[in-house]
Amino acid sequence: MRWNGGNMKTTLTIAGSDSCGGAGIQADIKTMTTNGVYAMSAITALTAQNTTGVTGIMEVTSEFLGKQLEAVFTDIYPDAVKIGMVSSSELIKTIAKKLKKFEAKNIVIDPVMVATSGSKLISDEAISTLKEYLLPMSTVLTPNIPETEVLSGMLVKTTDDMIEAAGSISDTYHCAVLCKGGHKLNDANDLLYSDGSFKWFNGKRINNPNTHGTGCTLSSAIASNLAKGYDLDTAIEKAKRYISGALEAMLDLGKGSGPMNHAFAVKGEY
Repeated sequence: MRWNGGNMKTTLTIAGSDSCGGAGIQADIKTMTTNGVYAMSAITALTAQNTTGVTGIMEVTSEFLGKQLEAVFTDIYPDAVKIGMVSSSELIKTIAKKLKKFEAKNIVIDPVMVATSGSKLISDEAISTLKEYLLPMSTVLTPNIPETEVLSGMLVKTTDDMIEAAGSISDTYHCAVLCKGGHKLNDANDLLYSDGSFKWFNGKRINNPNTHGTGCTLSSAIASNLAKGYDLDTAIEKAKRYISGALEAMLDLGKGSGPMNHAFAVKGEY
């Protein structure tokens, strides 16, 4: 196995493409780049989407996803891996197989299962496969409230519910769980449950309706910081500060819930 050398840390995102650039692979690469790591990608699906919605999805084959992962791991070994939307059991199994083969580390999974609107994005079969094959391999999961409900099998209506549900998920899959506030519960405050204890990460509420891709961005920023060698608490703190800055930049594009300005902190001649 060839380990990455040099002075720049590397990250891999495994997710779907967003043609409007606010979420998915595009958001991940922008986030990783502006957080000072070298970004690589393995694409699980192409989507035709913009700020108003998704009009088409074309999945890659499991064989081709496997080839993408082989190409990355055998040449530029990633210091961290972020996994986003994977909607079929076969693709999930392929990812798990390759991550195991190459002994991937610092695995951040954003378990994209439920849209902000509340509609389910992946099948029950795929959720079951995700639970069996991929979640136990993760360093940290970053579910939103509806996804926390799916993974824990309980309703989450209060902060105590968040703690109980996150603890249940953490104990089941033996990984850290960052349960994201929002959906009218603890809006900008996230809960980390790890090794039997919990910690709140308070954020500031930013009055910006353009929040397309916040989940992708947060998980990618956490992966970037883990790649750079920060511990999980510090990685989350820095990621939350980054996302606040991207929202505070008040970018306003598109007719729906638009993207953030991932490049708000990029300075210099180019």
